[in-house]
Amino acid sequence: MTEKIIHARLILSVFSLIALFACRKENTGDTGSLTAADSAKYNPDWTFTSHGNAYQDYQRVFPQQQVNSIEIKMTAAQWTSIRANVKTIVGTDFGVAGGGPPPATNATEPDYVDVSLTFNGKTWKNVGFRLKGNSTLRTAWQTGNYKLPFRLNFDEFEDKYPAITDQHFFGFEEMSFSPGAKDPSLIREKAASDIFRMAGIPCAQTAFYRVSIDFGSGLRYCGVYTGIELPDDNMIKQQFGEEKGNIYKPESNLTSFNISLFEKKNNETTTDYSDVQQLVSILNSPTRTSAPAQWRTQLEAVFNVDHFLKYLAINNGMVNWDSYGVMAHNFYLYNHSVKKLTWIPWDHNEALNGSPGITGTTGGGGPAGRSGLSLSMNEVTASWPLIRYLADDPIYMQSYKDQLKAFRNNFLVESTMHAMFDKYYNLIQPFATGTNGEQAGATYLTGGAAGFSTALTALKTHITNRRALIANYVP
Repeated sequence: MTEKIIHARLILSVFSLIALFACRKENTGDTGSLTAADSAKYNPDWTFTSHGNAYQDYQRVFPQQQVNSIEIKMTAAQWTSIRANVKTIVGTDFGVAGGGPPPATNATEPDYVDVSLTFNGKTWKNVGFRLKGNSTLRTAWQTGNYKLPFRLNFDEFEDKYPAITDQHFFGFEEMSFSPGAKDPSLIREKAASDIFRMAGIPCAQTAFYRVSIDFGSGLRYCGVYTGIELPDDNMIKQQFGEEKGNIYKPESNLTSFNISLFEKKNNETTTDYSDVQQLVSILNSPTRTSAPAQWRTQLEAVFNVDHFLKYLAINNGMVNWDSYGVMAHNFYLYNHSVKKLTWIPWDHNEALNGSPGITGTTGGGGPAGRSGLSLSMNEVTASWPLIRYLADDPIYMQSYKDQLKAFRNNFLVESTMHAMFDKYYNLIQPFATGTNGEQAGATYLTGGAAGFSTALTALKTHITNRRALIANYVP
């Protein structure tokens, strides 16, 4: 046998062993380093494809042509623990009205409990489950509505249960679930996210889910939710092509820098906040009025201004009141290696609603709350400097207007928007109304099938009205 043949066979043998080992891990859930006791805790159908973090299966987790279904199970004791914990935050027990005023931010988050989750016949054990939200959670909690907003973290309890170390849901570590509170159509969260991405603004992927939860006394159908990926999980790497820069989820209006208001979602072991410190410092610098050209150059060196103006035009064009300019939250900042600090929108369950005009009402400290910002943003005060100061600059204001006009002409088109709304309505209607639809005690819908249909019509009318208003402002 020649030396070349021996060498070739040796290579083939090595590759065969590698393939065999990979197949064994895929089919048996072999961990390689866990003890027998730990391995016994795995579900028999545990595989690295479904439970591991090797890749992100967007088509399975965020399908666009179907509604996924999950079942979550907790014990009665865990539900009692959740009730006691949330009572300290909201001020009342589940189903009891009253309590104190809502917190100014979401700084106080409910605790995680470990639950099991079943999807397509596979079960994930010891998954972190916690309730989330501010006014949405408070409203559902005090009215005793079991359609509660929640978040999942698949390896939250890996220290307690080593057998689930690096457990993921088809490559996703965390997911957020929005119940569609204050949205009689149940599609605003998803539609707004899709509109942002369609128009070129990176935004989380979403999909519809039917959710059933066992609170300790049997499974209960809790209705149609929107499942949302977390920007700091896979989204930034997927849509930006990198994730090394700092990721922040601020609770700041950017008038001054307060480290406690800039939560880091990565690079937590470093104390370098110089990127956002520079942003706040330059944004509020007196050179804005004394040397505007210099101010613009310095600002653009640390912040992706063009991107933000595009986001702002889209946000105001479709109306999304629960965002910067009214509330000092619901956005992320990612420090891209080339594009610098870049704005990422978040939380859109109340988008595509309201009818602010071309000009707003001034006085009273700023915008008129839930009505959203006017197209001209004349009512925004210096307490929201990233809007007020950019709007005061004629170059930036013209760019904003150009982006607003482009959004209307190229994306906020009735045929496109109506087709999207119809698709989502038809997709979730069987699980929202009717025999298999949402039931009293776990729904925000009123008026049955007729009310659900009326909400679809209202969304379409909203698009028509916004197009007309934008055309009057920037013909």
